[in-house]
Amino acid sequence: MSIKHGLLALLERGPMYGYQLRAEFESSTGATWPLNVGQVYTTLTRLERDGLVRAEGDPDTEGRRVYAVTDTGRVEVMTWFSTPVSVRERPRDELAIKLAMAVTTPGVEVAQVVQTQRSSTLRALQELTRLKTHADEDTDAAWLLVLESMIFSAEAEVRWLDHCETKVARLAERRRDQDSKEQTEATVVEDGAQDTGVRR
Repeated sequence: MSIKHGLLALLERGPMYGYQLRAEFESSTGATWPLNVGQVYTTLTRLERDGLVRAEGDPDTEGRRVYAVTDTGRVEVMTWFSTPVSVRERPRDELAIKLAMAVTTPGVEVAQVVQTQRSSTLRALQELTRLKTHADEDTDAAWLLVLESMIFSAEAEVRWLDHCETKVARLAERRRDQDSKEQTEATVVEDGAQDTGVRR
């Protein structure tokens, strides 16, 4: 998710200052994506530079400025809402990269990497499910959408890890068979050489 578009969407509700935006952002996402106020103000500065938001009035007694979305900003956020998120544009999956590297790195017990991750994901899934049971369908609707997305992702990850475990086991079996075959062939060649009196 783009912090830029998240802040623009929040400003569609009405003008806010940075701390309000951070609180509303975290409330809407159930604090699953915590922001520091520095990120918020850095993003607001870029949005103002690009003409998507404008500061309104003078800073208050604590130096806070209220920001409002501009017409250009409204077009930007509505375009964001109407445009599907491309799978190819999402961040690289660290776990997939880790397992791909584990398969080709000598000395790494890939099955153990998979099992460790599965245990961690299952614990996270249990915690997410527990949080869902305590959420209110009406007052926590936005947070529930994020939470359920995380639950579905965790469930999919467990299924994928099961698939990886099966695939890794088959790969290990094929490698053992290949090693055994090569060992047998080497023994046959050696025995043949000894039978003909050829020293190797």
